[in-house]
Amino acid sequence: MSTLVFVHAHPDDEGSGTAGAMLRATREGHRVVVVYATNGDHGAVPDDLAPGETVVQRRRAEAEASARVTGAARLVWLGYADSGMTGWEQNAADGAFARADLEQAARRLADVLDEEDADVVVGYDWHGGYGHPDHVMVHRVTKRAAELARRAPRYLEATMNRDRMRALHAMAVEAGMDGFDPDGAGDDGNPMGTPEAELHWRLELGDDVPRKREALACHASQTDVAMMLQMPPAVFAIAFGEEFYLEPGRPEGMVTGWFLDPAAA
Repeated sequence: MSTLVFVHAHPDDEGSGTAGAMLRATREGHRVVVVYATNGDHGAVPDDLAPGETVVQRRRAEAEASARVTGAARLVWLGYADSGMTGWEQNAADGAFARADLEQAARRLADVLDEEDADVVVGYDWHGGYGHPDHVMVHRVTKRAAELARRAPRYLEATMNRDRMRALHAMAVEAGMDGFDPDGAGDDGNPMGTPEAELHWRLELGDDVPRKREALACHASQTDVAMMLQMPPAVFAIAFGEEFYLEPGRPEGMVTGWFLDPAAA
């Protein structure tokens, strides 16, 4: 059995991003650890906060609920503040993850990899999927931490299939629905995700899609999550029924399969 460490920028990112892989891994008996770089303090403020409850406390509770769905054995908080989107005043705040010292942050994560004797670590692609400063920093920190770890883990990057998103966008437009254009400028001015020709792994979630939705629903206090949950189940399955990963150093070509399957790897 393997130990997998999934690194995410904020609470809820695992629900929309890698929950499918996490569900499969835990079902097969692997140990899953989730590391959150930030506490998500600049997320949406829920209307139903209890007296004295903070956004950070709510988001931690939601992350713990999501872990109960995915089977994650451990949650780790690196202790940084949410940097907000590009151009927000929070970008320059003390403690913001995007401003963290790379070596220091990577050492914190490498310590987790060492504690867990991690076999696999999963971060984000070079621009964090859509350019959010914290997502970009997750890429940099995870890549460096994998280099610093006592035993170098297998290193993967979660991403989105830009070509598939383009096709879904065209379908939405044809159906008279609004939808974001993956070829448009993301938070850093770049298109979203990664071209399919550059991808290495396509994971089909199959029967795990409803459980992925359940994990995501644990973060329903967040506006963007609430919007995703408004999708009918069939539409949600189309949008979130596959996950895509890069594995630097692997030969070109996308494999449809499970990256922990010895035959596929």
